[in-house]
Amino acid sequence: MAVLTRINSDEVAILLIDHQSGLFQTVKDIDVTALRNNVAALAKVAAIENIPVFTTASEPNGPNGPLMPEIHELAPHAVYIPRNGEINAWDTPAFADAVRKSGKKKLIIAGVLTSVCVAFPSISAKTEGFDVFAVIDASGDMSPLSTQITTARLALADVVPISTAAVLSEIQKTWHRADALEYASAYSKVMPPYQSLIESYQKAVSVGKGA
Repeated sequence: MAVLTRINSDEVAILLIDHQSGLFQTVKDIDVTALRNNVAALAKVAAIENIPVFTTASEPNGPNGPLMPEIHELAPHAVYIPRNGEINAWDTPAFADAVRKSGKKKLIIAGVLTSVCVAFPSISAKTEGFDVFAVIDASGDMSPLSTQITTARLALADVVPISTAAVLSEIQKTWHRADALEYASAYSKVMPPYQSLIESYQKAVSVGKGA
């Protein structure tokens, strides 16, 4: 069993695989809007921390559809790497080599479908010695059962299942930082009611200052 380590922003790269409009139609284990918001939150925090982001899409000109645009809008530094039909992104030499050349030994991976587009490269990268965190709620699959089976498979391969909120919190470390409001904005994507909490707090503060 692998020793579980913390996620530090200077040690990780984020791999966002096959978050495509066509594939979203097959997702039945999570609300697609929530899924897209979680992916967007990862992209936003990657931009805040300048974490390398690698994206790829399976047959984007076919029925799988284009990559969701929010990723590259929120993380303009993200690098898109096309594939040549490989189902496992790690089997695309350009993709795997780009990740290796980043120098990061910890990978945060999310994708659609979880059982394929997350599981295959996660296990491949783990075999090469990377520490891998699979973000389950920034991924989607055909059924809750498929996700449960895949999560068990990943755990057996020493890939760490994790949630988007946990990734954000572990990278953030503390609220005592100048960009705390940017993190709060990212959390509001993961937990939409959190935006109301922020607004209520800001209103209370403004009222207090006016008293």
